[in-house]
Amino acid sequence: MLERINRAYKEIARAQKTLGRKINIMEVCGTHTVSIFRAGLKTAFPDGLKLLSGPGCPVCITDQGYIDAVLTIADRDDCMIATYGDMIRVPGKKGSLETKSNKGNIKIVSSAEDALRLAKENPDKKVVFIAVGFSTTAPATAVVANEAIQQEIKNLLIFSNHKLVIPAMNALLTQKNHRIDAFLCPGHVSVIIGSDAYKPIVEKFKKPCVVAGFEPMQIIEAISEICRQIAENTPQVASLYHAAVTEQGNKTAQKIIEEAFDITTGCWRGLGDIENSTLKLKEKFSEIDAEKQLYIKPMPEEDIPGCCCGQILCGLMDPPDCGLFSTSCTPDTPIGPCMVSSEGACAAWFKYTRKKRQN
Repeated sequence: MLERINRAYKEIARAQKTLGRKINIMEVCGTHTVSIFRAGLKTAFPDGLKLLSGPGCPVCITDQGYIDAVLTIADRDDCMIATYGDMIRVPGKKGSLETKSNKGNIKIVSSAEDALRLAKENPDKKVVFIAVGFSTTAPATAVVANEAIQQEIKNLLIFSNHKLVIPAMNALLTQKNHRIDAFLCPGHVSVIIGSDAYKPIVEKFKKPCVVAGFEPMQIIEAISEICRQIAENTPQVASLYHAAVTEQGNKTAQKIIEEAFDITTGCWRGLGDIENSTLKLKEKFSEIDAEKQLYIKPMPEEDIPGCCCGQILCGLMDPPDCGLFSTSCTPDTPIGPCMVSSEGACAAWFKYTRKKRQN
């Protein structure tokens, strides 16, 4: 392994010498961000290599308007919220789901199937499943939507805000961050969409896209491959996660998504409205579509005063550059979603880089 590490670091050094400038690589996936910090890679790489956190945390990129709409639903006596745990503490304009949980109508679930079970157990309530995430969680939501229709479970409502990562990468390079030299592409999402899904990014922007797993050695070698491509000016798609990722991805999961969702324009925190980036239930699921059944109207996107999560998700700044970081905004008192989620960049920076407090 030591030989592989030395070979990778030599490639990185060669690229830096060839280019004579800093290399900026964005890790799109929140799990990569945490893995990089946990393994100490953030400080192990040379100073001339900059790793940027991107829009890969599903909780973090969920727009403020959606969060506030969820909180409005939580105020209804006829509704019960079924949500993944990371969403429970995300701040809105009027508190968070955690602050509203005293009514007993906020339930943490580990899967979409749990939400369906809650609906069966609580027929007097409209159980609203907060369906967020990328292509990894969308198939499970689609399966449950079909099950609810087939079993005539009409009190399960799905509030879909699933996102597609490729349009966000395109928006980053088009609108926000031209400093990005390459992408370390997400492992979990790539299992579903396949590595070929990144070809349009390479073809349009000439930026390397390399898929990696989450072990330190896989990440190091992926960074090395990216640097080689940049130095040789040969941008391409590559996958070093051979055990799980194929070129075409999971065709079965893709078909499940295609049959259940329409692709629409959707709002992302930090990136605003992005065309063809959000999955909404098809018309055939209208009777379990929370937006239609609860008459949810789009709420305006309003930034949290002082919070820099949007800039951080675009790789425009690091968490410590935010004036709230580690002072008023901590994991105990989060102001923005990047400090809430276990995959959030701010939470990772706080956990792995803050100075030890004196006893």
